[in-house]
Amino acid sequence: MSKAEKDLVWLHGTVKSPPFSKEARIEAGVLLRKLQQGEKLSLPHSRPMPTIGRGCHELRVQDRDVTWRIFHYIGADSIVLLEVTDKKSRKTPQRIVDQCRARLDQYMRQSGEARPRRNER
Repeated sequence: MSKAEKDLVWLHGTVKSPPFSKEARIEAGVLLRKLQQGEKLSLPHSRPMPTIGRGCHELRVQDRDVTWRIFHYIGADSIVLLEVTDKKSRKTPQRIVDQCRARLDQYMRQSGEARPRRNER
């Protein structure tokens, strides 16, 4: 990994990998690699999630008959995966937002990074 690339932090035991198809796994890997290399992604692949926190985003990966959502935080040195779930509605369920906030808080406490403020809607 080159010096400019960010680490990918998977919260082991917390965030589970869903049953992606081979094609969706490849697409998710390509998108995550772009983030690690500092590339800024936008719709239709990514959108900001200020309700979780500043620097938080949602990747969208289209699979056969489901769209997967990969919620993540882009930190100074890392990309932190907060949750992976299937997209069932336009609005993110509050329990997912709360879960991502709690995981981000836990990561921040353990890593010593300052917690990004969130923008309430």
